[in-house]
Amino acid sequence: MFLAEVIGQVVATKKDDSMVGRKLLLVRPKLVDESDPSRFRDGVNTIVAVDTVGAGEGELVMFCQGSSARQAGGLKTIPVDAAVVAIVDSVDVLGKKVYGSP
Repeated sequence: MFLAEVIGQVVATKKDDSMVGRKLLLVRPKLVDESDPSRFRDGVNTIVAVDTVGAGEGELVMFCQGSSARQAGGLKTIPVDAAVVAIVDSVDVLGKKVYGSP
């Protein structure tokens, strides 16, 4: 699994029938900054992921890719490569809170 920030939504009116009614999110991976582990840095790519938890723009989420993404609820037979599977409350790195309320 990976961490990412939801940076937008994707709307596709014409798509595979199995994808009808699925919310698509645009996410940007977040990486622990090697030079300062008390903060995140943005990844270089963006990913379209199926939302399974009701996430919204600006939220930090966990997502999985590949065959793991299809293990999320109701996605087993759907052609997806990435799925948002959790909304993150907090992240601690090396004993320091990087994300979330104190």
